[in-house]
Amino acid sequence: MSHASKHSPPGPTDWRTLLKVTPYLWEHRGRVLLAITFLVLSKLATVAVPITLKYLVDDLNPSKAVLTVPVFLVVAYGILRLMTTLFNDLRDIVFARVTQGTIRRVGLEVFRHLHHLSLRFHLDRQTGGITRDVERGAQGISSLVNYFLFRIAPTLLEIAMVGGILLVKFDWVFAAITIGVLMIYIGITIGVTEWRTQFRRRMNELDS
Repeated sequence: MSHASKHSPPGPTDWRTLLKVTPYLWEHRGRVLLAITFLVLSKLATVAVPITLKYLVDDLNPSKAVLTVPVFLVVAYGILRLMTTLFNDLRDIVFARVTQGTIRRVGLEVFRHLHHLSLRFHLDRQTGGITRDVERGAQGISSLVNYFLFRIAPTLLEIAMVGGILLVKFDWVFAAITIGVLMIYIGITIGVTEWRTQFRRRMNELDS
């Protein structure tokens, strides 16, 4: 189990760990799919907010009559802002049981495995240190799953949606510059995270 910081995005080792955890997550496929649906709806609402605001400001042009205040757009803007938060909260509520269920299953399997090991293993090794590793591993599962499903995947989805809007509404250069800058930022973030993860691992080893 990876011992990366709970505030670090997944690295190469974490992706392999995520693949191992996936079967446990898929046991709750109904909740997983529902949480992903709420996630997509939340991102759609997030992207629609500035677009709605754009049409709202355009309709408030002084050249138009005062009586044509776009009440519908004002209401739509408020609803979209509400939906952004609402769908995020619903996603967290639905997925909480998935995360805790996965942690419980993996923890029980590790616990049973330790009990099936020989007495010599427990006499020759620091079982207390292993217990700390199991505890950090359980926390790592929660952090890893939450980062992938609720940080990385939504960010990539939002980048794709915004890039598509820029490509359709403006020249392709705007989309290329925006996505290019974001890719550079992601690359630098991953590089710095991998560099500092070695210190986190060293700290965990000393703590054990």
